[in-house]
Amino acid sequence: QVQLVESGGGLVRSGDSLRLSCAASGGTVSSYTTGWFRQAPGKEREFVSRISHSWSGVHTLYADSVKGRFTVSRDYGKNTMYLQMNNLKAEDTAVYYCAASTRDYPSAIDEYDYWGQGTQVTVSS
Repeated sequence: QVQLVESGGGLVRSGDSLRLSCAASGGTVSSYTTGWFRQAPGKEREFVSRISHSWSGVHTLYADSVKGRFTVSRDYGKNTMYLQMNNLKAEDTAVYYCAASTRDYPSAIDEYDYWGQGTQVTVSS
């Protein structure tokens, strides 16, 4: 089974950028739909973005709250998924998790089979 390890979190100021990485081992990211989720203190874990690759190309999806500011991508040579986060806001503060699903278009958190341990992102206003 695939193991996922996030990195790249930190403390930044509002308006700054940050890039998160999710390194996979024990499996290839191209075999899964991979996604990013986040969980703020006292809140439920929420969907941020996902990416998959099919015969028709690369497919991405974003939560409305991050659309236009965040970009998800994958480097198949490095077996790693990224989340480029620009124009960060205080409300983006959360623990960010990467996850992998064997489904083509997972629509719920419980449709993701493998999870990383999370990386903290804190945005000061």
